[in-house]
Amino acid sequence: MAEPLRIAYSPCPNDTFVFHAWTHGLLPGSEAPEVLFADIDVTNGLAERAELDVLKISYGALPWVLDEYALLPCGGALGRGCGPLVLTRPDTPADLSGRTVAVPSERSTAYLLFRLWAAGAVPGGLGRIVVLPFHEIMPAVRDGRVDAGLVIHEARFTYQRYGLVRLADMGEAWERETGLPIPLGAIVARRSLGAARLRELAATVRGSVEAAWADPAASRDYVLAHAQEMDPAVADQHIELYVNAFTADLGEDGYAAVRALLTRAAAEGLVPAVEPDALAFP
Repeated sequence: MAEPLRIAYSPCPNDTFVFHAWTHGLLPGSEAPEVLFADIDVTNGLAERAELDVLKISYGALPWVLDEYALLPCGGALGRGCGPLVLTRPDTPADLSGRTVAVPSERSTAYLLFRLWAAGAVPGGLGRIVVLPFHEIMPAVRDGRVDAGLVIHEARFTYQRYGLVRLADMGEAWERETGLPIPLGAIVARRSLGAARLRELAATVRGSVEAAWADPAASRDYVLAHAQEMDPAVADQHIELYVNAFTADLGEDGYAAVRALLTRAAAEGLVPAVEPDALAFP
């Protein structure tokens, strides 16, 4: 009997909601995989080292892993009105020139969007970039250890609790400039599994998304057990924002958004250039 697939994703509500049915053996004909929970910076690194079979990673990390992994057309996080935020203390000057900024990863979509925004919005150039796990960023800004923080996920709903203010919304800037949805998190799977197995995996992931929508209560305990510093109402907001039509199928707009992000980032020297057919699903 073949060993089960190994998958890594974050403990955030959108991921646990999406993968609940698959990872709990609730999809007929689909064996439950082994699950590793990890912060996005960790899963990006796991993908670069090709250590697992299926991973949730940043779209910003794709250029470094596409030789080993194929982008699945479902399961990830794209959307509108859901972009990363730059947060500061109320007394921090609006100009970030020369200032220290905490980010969740330098190979994250959030970081690419931030750098693309900063190229025009911070004329004096950024200061030091500090990488922190995303749940440590707001306390670091609040306590004055950094001047600003780039935050993702549920921080959109909770940053006021830390006494912070929003300096800029990276998603608003992206949508205003491109008209495209914001590509955040991707699901990738080993190319060595073969085209037929990859298509089966895509169908399994899509089935898990559809099962979650059909019976949201089924995943409730699983979602809340893994959510960090989050009350049920915030978890619900998180899922509603990040699990949407693009999660079931990237579609034309989704692929266009990914191509636009990687093309613009490569033009700024932030990522290696990606061949157009590298994003195609087998």
